[in-house]
Amino acid sequence: MQGQSQQQAYDRGITIFSPDGRLYQVEYAREAVKRGTASVGIRAEDGVVLAADKRARSSLMEPESIEKLHKADDHVGVASAGHVADARQLIDFARRQAQVNRLRYGEAIGIETLTKNITDHIQQYTQVGGARPFGVALIVGGIENGEPRLFETDPSGTPYEWQALSIGSDRSDLRDYLEEEYEEGLSVDEAVALALDTLAQSNDGELSPDGVGVATITVDEAYTERSADEIEAILADRDLLPEEEGEASDADDADAEADDGSSDEE
Repeated sequence: MQGQSQQQAYDRGITIFSPDGRLYQVEYAREAVKRGTASVGIRAEDGVVLAADKRARSSLMEPESIEKLHKADDHVGVASAGHVADARQLIDFARRQAQVNRLRYGEAIGIETLTKNITDHIQQYTQVGGARPFGVALIVGGIENGEPRLFETDPSGTPYEWQALSIGSDRSDLRDYLEEEYEEGLSVDEAVALALDTLAQSNDGELSPDGVGVATITVDEAYTERSADEIEAILADRDLLPEEEGEASDADDADAEADDGSSDEE
């Protein structure tokens, strides 16, 4: 009992280290990230791809209201996993930083600089009493001096740079898949396909066009979100659509063939 009460004392204070050097509230924030739906980032040869699982909890919910992908600036996109409200606060902070940089220096902010500004902001909430850490992780990707860059932010306030990564639920499994399938020199289109294949690993190999979001930032084009029709075409090409949709399309084809046959007979 004494040990348990002692742990609770460290558990409640964000500014207090446990005897083994742990900040429990930061670790709990990481657990909150793991409970969020997955997001994936992939650095391609000529751009960055961000993809997010945005399945609705109810058929009555409008898919457009689920915010997982965000435009921070023309050359920067952000994907999140964890508490959406926390993500919105950090996205607003990132947008302000990007605009301040443009006004102050007359140029687009660097991806690494923006990421470190965000993580410095996150880290402050691990040292202030009466506050809690942000329960969200972000993937920050974009173009810096003509080169694609891809970073992750952690609830502790630590930035990491990646070639490809996943955050949210099933992170370890998705990362293992990326380690097996990722190759340097991928085109943006190939990276989009790989991102969707990766997300499908945590969805029984199936994805709905309305339940996934894809954004790309390339050297030649600004931040762009792919439409549901574009995503559906890629999913169909990679045989990732749910079986019901596939069966429905097969039935439609069969009906069409039957209609063609009857008209020929007449």
